[in-house]
Amino acid sequence: MRINPGNIGGPERVAEVARAAADYGAVIRIGVNSGSLQRELRDLEQTDPAGALVESAARFCAFFEELGFQALKVSVKSSSPLVTIDANRRLSRRIPYPLHLGVTEAGTPWAGSIRSAVALGTLLAEGVGDTIRVSLTGDPVEEVRVAREILRSLDLIQGGSRVISCPTCGRTQLALESLALEVERRLQDLEEPLRAMGQELEVAVMGCVVNGPGEARKADFGIAGGKGEGVVFVAGRPVKKVPQGQLVDELFAHIAAWMAERGQ
Repeated sequence: MRINPGNIGGPERVAEVARAAADYGAVIRIGVNSGSLQRELRDLEQTDPAGALVESAARFCAFFEELGFQALKVSVKSSSPLVTIDANRRLSRRIPYPLHLGVTEAGTPWAGSIRSAVALGTLLAEGVGDTIRVSLTGDPVEEVRVAREILRSLDLIQGGSRVISCPTCGRTQLALESLALEVERRLQDLEEPLRAMGQELEVAVMGCVVNGPGEARKADFGIAGGKGEGVVFVAGRPVKKVPQGQLVDELFAHIAAWMAERGQ
């Protein structure tokens, strides 16, 4: 269970929660964020916001320990990625409990995804953190997708799909962005089967047939567009030329055949 001791109503109520958690064998996550610091730490927050978060979390850990309760997980969150990184680095050296990472009030899906990736990616790459939450203003499903991509980018989870695509340039002769988004959308339907298989699938969407297949030769499957037509390639080798309007369907026909060979 997650509590924020800074606004739960005082030590007596915190102790009551600890007793109930102990009775039920529950783990408590102490959640501290910059919006609910104790009043006596607000001056410190002005000069050392990360230090104020760490001090608050450490005090609450000590309070629970005095109660004889140590089934704890701790989170210190800020809307600033830099403060979040600093606070969790320092807290990881100060307490023995698992850390839950997140950027609070991260923002809209576009900006919030970037802020979360910066903070969580930095910490996880350093070995700091045990669980994560991406907080976005929008559909919670997007939070899961962003979190999964952060973990996959760091090779912390296996299985699923990944789209790589090139930027547009003077050789691009098709609607590359919409094509890449369509491929990404259709791959979402394959996420669960791929993870069940323990398979990772990298799919490339490239803007031209001049450099596309070569630049994306490490991808499992891909498409590259030309004027009015394009090619489907597998492991860097072109396997079929089709009209542009058929590129995505032909790509997924090859992916479906590959998955069928593996029993999915």
